[in-house]
Amino acid sequence: MKKYIVTFSMLLACSIAYPQLKIESALNNNEWPSREDIQITFEDSLLNKTHVPFTLLKGARRGPIFTIVAGIHGYEYPPIIAVQELLQEIDIKQLIGTLIIIPIANTAAFYDRTLFLNPQDKINLNRTFPGSEDGTVTQKIAHFITKEIISVSNIFLDIHGGDANEDLLPFVCYYNNTQKAEQTDKAKILSEASGFKYIVSYPYTLKDDEPALYAFKQAVQDGKVALSIECGKLGMVQKEAVQQIKNGIYNMLYKMEMYEVKSVSTEKSININRQAYIKASEKGIFYSNFKSGDSIKEGEIVGYTSNEFGETITEIKAKHSGIILYKIGTPPVNIGETIMCIGYEE
Repeated sequence: MKKYIVTFSMLLACSIAYPQLKIESALNNNEWPSREDIQITFEDSLLNKTHVPFTLLKGARRGPIFTIVAGIHGYEYPPIIAVQELLQEIDIKQLIGTLIIIPIANTAAFYDRTLFLNPQDKINLNRTFPGSEDGTVTQKIAHFITKEIISVSNIFLDIHGGDANEDLLPFVCYYNNTQKAEQTDKAKILSEASGFKYIVSYPYTLKDDEPALYAFKQAVQDGKVALSIECGKLGMVQKEAVQQIKNGIYNMLYKMEMYEVKSVSTEKSININRQAYIKASEKGIFYSNFKSGDSIKEGEIVGYTSNEFGETITEIKAKHSGIILYKIGTPPVNIGETIMCIGYEE
């Protein structure tokens, strides 16, 4: 096993692009199978400093390059723990092709137990793509993932879960990009192969010159086969969520003929291709007897907010009939926050 500690400033000084220095050279050399654990340090003009670990697992012979990213939000623990276990379980002698694994993309948020934002520059990494080579540390991480990881990937899987305030239904999702039908079809096939019961497709209207913001949407924009898993909730490590994520990845690798698995259970899938979002119109305390996975009807009262004296401010009604994909699972709510996402099939 090889380990590297490389600073981003060193890479810039080399005048050699990072993939040529490490990633592409590692992918193209004749060391099969092999494993390399690499850590890159990022610094910015605000004196922030952080790092990103990633691992290259090269199998018995060449094949697809499958990238797995966890921890873009550092408080979403089941994806991070699932990937930690995968790093110990994958037998590279049985692997065909290459896995690029980023086990914790936002280490500053992870160790600081911060919701959504990097505590150093107060930026949400999953609202930052394609990033900036000359920006803050979060913008540099997004730029690195865009230019050096997504660029060499054939498949890009971004794994998320419910943050500390989110009650979330497990699902796998992809963008329905009609401009890149082949990639979309492959993402749909992998989603169906994952074994997740709920498959969510999002409409894709992004123009080529618009910032993608989201990690796996950046991969879609760049012409890659890209999808995401959402599994786990409320900032806790549920063992069943960890296992479900691992099963989904193993199923995808099996479908790609990259890795043999004996047997992984799957469920009959339910497709969801539209989403209705309920936003908070008042700051207050949120109450609801509903949970993720519940079915609701349009116009049904799904909760209410009160002020700090316990007086009801607003009754919240469903905008559409469907199933609750995720909702706020803790009492505080602020104006403009998504209280609930309802999924349905059109």
